[in-house]
Amino acid sequence: MTEQIVELDIAAEVRAITDRARRAARRMAGANRAWKDKGLRAIAKALLENQDTILSANAKDVANGAQNGTSVPMLDRLTLTKPRIKGLADALENLATLPDPVGNVVRGQTLPNGLRMRQINVPMGVVAAIYEARPNVTVDIAGLALKSGNAVILRGGTAAANTNKALLSILRDALDSVGLPSDAVQSVDQFGREGANLIMKARGAVDVLIPRGGRELIQTIVNNASVPVIETGEGNVHIFIDASAKEEMSVDILLNAKTQRPSVCNTVETLLVHKDAKVLGPVLSALAKAGVRLHVDEQVQAVLPAGLTADLATDQDWATEYMDLDLAVKMVDSMDEAIKHIRRWSTGHTEAILTNDLSNAEKFVAEIDSAAVIVNASTRFTDGGELGLGAEVGISTQKLHARGPMGLTELTTTKWIVQGEGQIRG
Repeated sequence: MTEQIVELDIAAEVRAITDRARRAARRMAGANRAWKDKGLRAIAKALLENQDTILSANAKDVANGAQNGTSVPMLDRLTLTKPRIKGLADALENLATLPDPVGNVVRGQTLPNGLRMRQINVPMGVVAAIYEARPNVTVDIAGLALKSGNAVILRGGTAAANTNKALLSILRDALDSVGLPSDAVQSVDQFGREGANLIMKARGAVDVLIPRGGRELIQTIVNNASVPVIETGEGNVHIFIDASAKEEMSVDILLNAKTQRPSVCNTVETLLVHKDAKVLGPVLSALAKAGVRLHVDEQVQAVLPAGLTADLATDQDWATEYMDLDLAVKMVDSMDEAIKHIRRWSTGHTEAILTNDLSNAEKFVAEIDSAAVIVNASTRFTDGGELGLGAEVGISTQKLHARGPMGLTELTTTKWIVQGEGQIRG
């Protein structure tokens, strides 16, 4: 009986949060661009002014994570530093310079019967996000939700509990300081897993739910949520080096795509190399020197540069998002074989080709069906900030509504406005 009462109390608390979010969303929908931008800049300023508080809270989470055996890649995602906090503040400042998507006319025309029709972007309403060990997401999603006229409910997970609590307080105070509703940013972290479950089931109260995290988290939400979900997928990312690729470019791109920040979803996990490519040795040597652990097929094993060692790859390697300094490497006889491999193992996130052949680039772009396809550049560019979207809510690997890096426009839906002068349908 006691457990039932506790559950009912939590359910009531979460309903109260969604009710407040709905009221805040209505106010945010009516806020003009200048007001919303003022809120974003207030948050950016507050993050910098309170960075010692944020770092102190974050240090507790990182220490707890290390004590609990959290993996190195997850600890990296969990960790905030002064440069990373400045990066969050800079992203908010940049967001304030971007056009307001609300009210943007998607299409419009005057019909033969004289009706004037417009389809415009409008806020989603109440956006929820469930994510793990990523305190930067707290700021990114809040900023994007506010700029696009929404309210947001966050569930940031136990691993970042102290950091997210500090960030939430700073965000809410900053909004209040400029007259925007502080309830436009709320959290259900205090209710643990039960709070997350209730948000997943809050159909009619939550307009869209966005998960950020590993395969297990995302699939749990997709399979159990009754609210609409925009699925953000894991990144089993591929780079294909064709026979014409240049050595210097190949080395530079692979080092950047694998080693700049291995724990993120746009890091390359599998390298496919054409059998006639001349760059395999220099690329593998540079990667090994940078500390990358290689998992290679038998053909690559046979031509490893002297002094290099590698594990023999299995199907598990082709399927793995390492999120660490590991790379699977396979030699292919043709581009068609590379494309076939990608189609089998890709999660639909990002794939790249390194080539000096225009027809090969065009074929790769045409035949690869992923959210982002890149020619002669690092896969690390699949990122909302890098692609000019400001921050990002996540990278969608589904095909409905949003695909790829999700910025401001992806947090809006549309409304049809029809104006007439007494027309009736015959």
